[in-house]
Amino acid sequence: MNKLIELNPNEVVSFLEKMPEDFTREDMLHFICEKGIRMIDFMYPAEDGRVKTLNFTINSLAYAETILTEGERVDGSSLFPSFIEAGNSDLYVIPRYRTAFVDPFNEIPTLCFLCGFFDKNGEPFDCAPHATLMRAEKAFEKSTGLQFEAMGELEYYVICEEDKLFPATDQKGYHESEPFAKLNDFRRECMDHVAKTGGQIKYGHSEVGNFTLDGKVYEQNEIEFLPCPVETAADQLLLAKWVIRNLAYRYGLDVSFAPKITTGKAGSGMHIHMRLMKDGKNVTLGSDGKLSEEARAAIAGLMTMAPSITAFGNKNPTSYFRLVPHQEAPTNVCWGDCNRSALVRVPLGWSAGTDMCSKANPKEKAANLDTTGKQTFEMRSPDCSADIYQLMAGLCVAARIGLEMPREKALKIAADTYVDMDIHKSENAARLATLQQLPTCCTESANCLEKVRATYEAADVFRPRMIDGILKALRAHNDTQLHREARNDTKLMRRLVEQYFYCG
Repeated sequence: MNKLIELNPNEVVSFLEKMPEDFTREDMLHFICEKGIRMIDFMYPAEDGRVKTLNFTINSLAYAETILTEGERVDGSSLFPSFIEAGNSDLYVIPRYRTAFVDPFNEIPTLCFLCGFFDKNGEPFDCAPHATLMRAEKAFEKSTGLQFEAMGELEYYVICEEDKLFPATDQKGYHESEPFAKLNDFRRECMDHVAKTGGQIKYGHSEVGNFTLDGKVYEQNEIEFLPCPVETAADQLLLAKWVIRNLAYRYGLDVSFAPKITTGKAGSGMHIHMRLMKDGKNVTLGSDGKLSEEARAAIAGLMTMAPSITAFGNKNPTSYFRLVPHQEAPTNVCWGDCNRSALVRVPLGWSAGTDMCSKANPKEKAANLDTTGKQTFEMRSPDCSADIYQLMAGLCVAARIGLEMPREKALKIAADTYVDMDIHKSENAARLATLQQLPTCCTESANCLEKVRATYEAADVFRPRMIDGILKALRAHNDTQLHREARNDTKLMRRLVEQYFYCG
């Protein structure tokens, strides 16, 4: 059996013994009959970034086939109010078989699918986030001959009643174990459920942030995924948030993916790692074991487009309460190796050329391992207020722009924005002053996007009315002075936190 299928926790994959990208309608009908599936759920993200669900009872095999073939009709004006008017609002939702999974929460055996949106002409709805990402991915590959892969880091707070035993140390929760971390078992169960939906998880751990407020314990966690095609990466993040919230509700816990809960404490980001692939091989590293020219060119594109990327990845005012110095969140446009003060970090990539396993385990013979496929570069500004599909599309466009530049120009931009120090330390003030700053509010973010919107609209990726809708939503926050006002107004800060507590 294929090693990618063996032990796969997704019941559909393990039963059919084939990879999701090979699923067919006949496979789905076979699974429904053999596993006694009684319901089908269509799931899809709307403009607010949350998963929406449409339930079907399977009345007959013929009806199941109709659902899987023809999909269903939905009210687009309720799902995408910025882009669709009520007078002409119908959309079709069509299941994407490759996303099939069995609902881990429903007692009634239910087969779930993420769906694509289609218009009255049977074409993908042009303002659907998923369709936008597909166009971005297609344009990237056509222009560069490379494939764009990604993976997400999902940070979130779990809130529970205060426990006086083995109290956690404030803001010192990184990789903490029980009993000082109280919610590791909850995270493990979340990971198990996410894997059942098809999520390819790398690992999970407790994160830095933990604090007590009003008799409640706030404990920060993180789940990180494995690199995969960018469409799949977005699907996995969307479903992971759905899983974590559902499981928390069943346990009587509260969960927030909000970028900021309170001042002075660690915020929650949604860092996105990227890598460049060609013919199944990671080309992010060159033959010399250093970052390849292609990767540095892609990073140059990220540096060029970084201020506008916040329009996709930082969509509410509390996003910009997180993007402040000394909180391991970026504020300036720069990149560096293993540098958590930079906007783009190039993490350790197993490029030392040595077999560490044999050194840690003397009984193991040393092997010549090719570990170059592990190297990524990480965008650290986004958070879970993002529309995941718009964000991935924006990153894909930015990387493409860098690769389309004259190579000498791209490499100069990469060299000029590289930093090898903590730029927030006082002794590095002169270097900090040379770097462009990220937007400090939604209004600034909208202005940055508007200046370069033609770049995102090029190659038929982002449609103009989608950009118009994003600009309108960002400017509606009217938050130019909000950060300054909330800094010394605890009531205002609390109101903002409550307003955006369940964002994304």
